[in-house]
Amino acid sequence: MQVLVAMSGGVDSSVAAALLVAAGHDVTGATLKLWGGPSDSGCCSVADVDDARRVAQQLGIAHHVFNLADEFGRDVVAPYVAAHRVGRTPNPCIECNRTIKFERLLARARRLGFDKLATGHHAQVTATPDARWQLRRGADGLKDQSYVLSMLGQDALAQVCFPVGHLEKAAVRAEAVRLGLRTAAKPDSQDVCFIHGREGRGGFLAQRLELHPGVVVDERSGETLGALDAVELVTVGQRRGMAAAGERRYAVDVDVGSRRVTVATAARARVDEAILEPGSVTWVDEALEDGAAAFAQVSAHGRPAPCTVRLGAGAAEAVRCCFDEPQRPVAPGQTLALYDGRDPGAVVGAGIVGGSRRVA
Repeated sequence: MQVLVAMSGGVDSSVAAALLVAAGHDVTGATLKLWGGPSDSGCCSVADVDDARRVAQQLGIAHHVFNLADEFGRDVVAPYVAAHRVGRTPNPCIECNRTIKFERLLARARRLGFDKLATGHHAQVTATPDARWQLRRGADGLKDQSYVLSMLGQDALAQVCFPVGHLEKAAVRAEAVRLGLRTAAKPDSQDVCFIHGREGRGGFLAQRLELHPGVVVDERSGETLGALDAVELVTVGQRRGMAAAGERRYAVDVDVGSRRVTVATAARARVDEAILEPGSVTWVDEALEDGAAAFAQVSAHGRPAPCTVRLGAGAAEAVRCCFDEPQRPVAPGQTLALYDGRDPGAVVGAGIVGGSRRVA
């Protein structure tokens, strides 16, 4: 089988390529050039390309660099900036997977005649008895990346594989050490790949949009509790910097237009429903039935929350996730991944949060 391996320059994709070579497949490595600016996250730097190339040499496989910087800037970075401009909290890693890795790179792999596209993600793809594909959590619960892949459907899953998904992270590193791969001890990538740690999110956004000072307002009394340097940098659910004197308060609404962030106490900030934007919901296979039980996860390593899924009357209607128990505030713009209510290891769908309903 001919396999194109997306090699990021990290240990997971290095071992993924090595396992495929050991299994006798015809393997080619490809590294994506996505970001031309400064990066220190271990994902988009020149050093990462060199690490991937050197690992490919160690494994005796061909290696290519595909320049998708324009697409990455248009489809990942620009929407990230635009979302902050209106007070939303996007997830650029998911958008990168959606539009770059499993759309453009997968399409290129098909055009070049490859049978499969492999990555180093900690997730698993399995076949069902009726010849459908299932996306499942990785074996290592602490490293599971099924959340950031939750938008994948049957067409993509039919042609992708995750060779390290069945392994614990320690086993991945042990295999890299055994093979003498140069990435064996390389730290995992952290944070958003195109934001340099020295400038941070605030510095990155300040170069690309106008940041506005604002105020923190109590949701019950209307009292102004404090000031903010930039409303655009506040996330719904955020506690730090929310001018909490005494009882903790959490951001429950970010209104960039009025330069105001509304806060509430922990008890009043909790929500019992997350609303997914119409048109943003995707299903791994068939859509859940209205009233189906599921588990909702709103961050890469968040705790899955039991919920009931309520479907709208049509595609223009929002999908609602009604939590069994109140949850912390859910930020608009975040992806909510849905897992099977009877099998919490299986992803069934995902959507982008448009809003939520706070407990009365």
